[in-house]
Amino acid sequence: MSSTEQAARPLSQTAQRGPLARFARTYSLQIGIVFVAIVIWLLFLAGSPQTFLSRNIYAAFMSSTPYFALMAIPLTLVVITGEIDLSFPSVMAFGMTAFDIVFTATGSVMLGFIACLLAGMLAGYLNGVLVVKIGMPSLVATIGTQFFWRGAVMVITNGQGLGMGAVQKSILYPGLVHRIGGFVPMQFIWTIIFAVVVWFFLNRHKFGAHVFLTGDNVESAKLMGVNVGRTKTLTFVIVGFAAAFAGFVVSEDLLFFWPTMGDGYMLNTLASVFLGGTSVFGGMGTVFGTFVACFIIGAINAGIVAAGMTGFWTNLIYGFIIVVSVSIQTILGKRLR
Repeated sequence: MSSTEQAARPLSQTAQRGPLARFARTYSLQIGIVFVAIVIWLLFLAGSPQTFLSRNIYAAFMSSTPYFALMAIPLTLVVITGEIDLSFPSVMAFGMTAFDIVFTATGSVMLGFIACLLAGMLAGYLNGVLVVKIGMPSLVATIGTQFFWRGAVMVITNGQGLGMGAVQKSILYPGLVHRIGGFVPMQFIWTIIFAVVVWFFLNRHKFGAHVFLTGDNVESAKLMGVNVGRTKTLTFVIVGFAAAFAGFVVSEDLLFFWPTMGDGYMLNTLASVFLGGTSVFGGMGTVFGTFVACFIIGAINAGIVAAGMTGFWTNLIYGFIIVVSVSIQTILGKRLR
């Protein structure tokens, strides 16, 4: 057999694989996370069939998982650019503090809601300025702003919460937390909307191409005309907006705002992003993977309790997921070099 024939053989074999093989290669991350979700669900189903065959457990997932999924989905963009944002739990509370101030002054829930979103975007923009303009590492910058915004919330509110009963009279209440058919909560619908919108801009818009290029190689992105600073700043602003929105949804659903809001969502959110296949080194990630991973993470706590284990195992498993996910990314990254 000639060398030309030997070279042509693997090419012909690749061509014979057809569209199914190309689909598997293109969407390997998404297929992998779906497989993980099915395996975990089967394990939980075998361990506690009464719990995981009940429709109530899935209603609970759809109600509580959006609390952090609404932030995990846009956080995927920040991580793809090669940065990280750890300030979002405090931004949730900061946005609601802005709502508190405006609502108390005007009595308008809608104006308070707008102030909440603007405050979140302002916080995200500040993160972008610290990282892009000043040059601080995003890890350090967002840890600093996390403490700053939490401190600001405590000082402004004097550690006092706010009852949210007034929002029940507003159109925002049924629009954000009402249950469709008495079963599907609106926050789950909004999570899907967030996922679809972010997926569109990441995969079907030049902004998404800029995000991937920035995370893959900053210098190459600059040479190709990408405004790296603007791209990174915009991703931080989007996360700030999402954090404020999530804070409002949580407060509406529980009908109360606590100044400590967001403290319990850090691990859930980060674990969802990394388990979903987004590389901590940037340049790679999927919104679909993060979306599915959010509900895997949301199911873990229920699965632990249903299996008769204490809730103390939850953080251990979340931490394990983060370490293993990043370790796999590191190993694969070294092999592909």
